[in-house]
Amino acid sequence: MSELDPEIRQFVEMMREDWKAYPNFDHAPFPERRKMAERVRRRWSRGGPEMASTSEHTFQSNNGSLGIRVYKPKTVSALMPGLIYIHGGGFTLFSNDTHDRLMREYAEDGGFAVLGIDYPLAPETKYPVALNLITDFMHWLFMHAAEWGLDPQSLAIGGDSAGGNLAFATFMKLRDAGIGTMVNAILANYGGFSPLISDESEARFGGPGSIMDREEAEEYWANYLRSTTDARDPYASPLLADLRGFPPVLLVVPELDIVTEHSLTMNERLIAAGVDVDCKVYTGAIHSFLEAMSISTIARQGITDGAQFIKRHIAAGPRVCEQLRRIGPKNNRR
Repeated sequence: MSELDPEIRQFVEMMREDWKAYPNFDHAPFPERRKMAERVRRRWSRGGPEMASTSEHTFQSNNGSLGIRVYKPKTVSALMPGLIYIHGGGFTLFSNDTHDRLMREYAEDGGFAVLGIDYPLAPETKYPVALNLITDFMHWLFMHAAEWGLDPQSLAIGGDSAGGNLAFATFMKLRDAGIGTMVNAILANYGGFSPLISDESEARFGGPGSIMDREEAEEYWANYLRSTTDARDPYASPLLADLRGFPPVLLVVPELDIVTEHSLTMNERLIAAGVDVDCKVYTGAIHSFLEAMSISTIARQGITDGAQFIKRHIAAGPRVCEQLRRIGPKNNRR
């Protein structure tokens, strides 16, 4: 196991220093925790590329409402390809604001629109409300994308941490409803695909001072799920799911992360299901490392890898079932 990348270590130290301003975080009500987390993350969302346009929208369905932020880079065209991006935060924290720069970087690097999803957070809103809302939005978008200047045949979905989980589950809902082919690719940045954390991962990555330890991860899952029964639902725990029919997937995996085991296991399960999957491990990186883009070379590389992966697959045109190829382990790039 490697040491922390020096620039990532600086990122961790800066965040620890900022967190010292909020010693009562664990005892504060959740709305207050979110305000604290937004302040700590604020410095990491500043700067970066300017967009041709950024617009705010509200989507409503019978399941509730979502905030949608649409970023269009300066390489705008009449009908743009788009990445629907779902922020992380343990289903409990964060927003489009904390992930603002990350989404702008994807848009600029890949030359596509990015749609940031602000979904209702746990524990006030439990599984499966957020998932159902995002799925409702995807159904709507498939029919109305052109109204927002987007090409409905050139869409991808992605997210980080809890957002990676929701991206997988949303695709599964669409696939099972018969319209999964609207998604041309999936980007999962350090996804949390199961409530289970192994003793080995806790021993290696969950000790004092880690950016996310086992106790924190388990609290997030307890916030999100209604009961232990939900933990056995493949839409909540995609590691339990039938993964056949997935589009190409990129797993962005930090080496030093308590949920790295989820991505490595998911990689093997996707290969077994015949999915075109690229699993990229970033040496010396940690959970949330992409947020360090303003000071970290490895974070910028991770963003470029994700942007170019999405660009490559949404530029290939619509994905139809007859075109799906079964790709074995020999074609999997690690």
